[in-house]
Amino acid sequence: MSKNILLIGGHGKVSQLLTPLLLAKSWNVTSLIRTSDQTPTIEKLGQNQPGKLSVLVSSVADVKSEADAKRILDQVKPDWVVWSAGAGGKGGAEMTYAVDRDAAIAFTKASVHTQSVKKFLTVSYLASRRGRPSWWSEEDWKSAQKINNEVLPTYYKAKLAADEVLTVLAKERYDEEEKKGIPVNERFSGISLRPGTLTDEKAGGVKVGKIGVGGNTTRATTAEAIVAALETEDAKGWIDVIDGDEDINEAIQKLTKNGVDAVDEEDTEAMKESAAKY
Repeated sequence: MSKNILLIGGHGKVSQLLTPLLLAKSWNVTSLIRTSDQTPTIEKLGQNQPGKLSVLVSSVADVKSEADAKRILDQVKPDWVVWSAGAGGKGGAEMTYAVDRDAAIAFTKASVHTQSVKKFLTVSYLASRRGRPSWWSEEDWKSAQKINNEVLPTYYKAKLAADEVLTVLAKERYDEEEKKGIPVNERFSGISLRPGTLTDEKAGGVKVGKIGVGGNTTRATTAEAIVAALETEDAKGWIDVIDGDEDINEAIQKLTKNGVDAVDEEDTEAMKESAAKY
């Protein structure tokens, strides 16, 4: 069945690899990009594809509230929303918070509160978490601390805030729908897909689940993992993914079937407190 997908941050490297994969499934994609001069690059991605590609020019930095995001959702009418936007370090801390936290949270809230939107997938990163989980070594923890507190402190705070809002609100909606007896395949799925250090190598196999820090994930593999997560019925939660040996689809299906969620051991009360601020 054809799906309408809003891809936010359509000009990014992962998104440009992702767009043809989505269209090849006969899904329709609206690619949200910042400036009109990016349009020709995006339009080429839709050539000879069964799915329909539309381009919407609108800067996510201008999205300041849930109402702003809802206006875009009302215009596009997506079934699924994929967030793959980011300030990319441009514009300093102010722009990182405006895009990676505030706009991301605005689209998250608007999507969760729009009943016709059934999935919201955000591309985060593996070290975006508060605590040290039991499956991380001391070396993993030190590496994450260095990334989050020394190398990318503003990015870490922004991404963590957005991840936590999605985690809290998605669970609330899922639990409500479960109580109402809504079938599993129609319940809301909030997914935080969390690659390691991104590289430009070719797509390959993966390792998913409860894994340590320090691995690489190719952008092409990240794009394929997004498709696999969207396709897998009841895939939800935090999906950590690095390059490995398993087939992407089989790995994510197995992870979902076994109920593995990398959010385990995070402080859920602290998460709720943080999410309530936005």
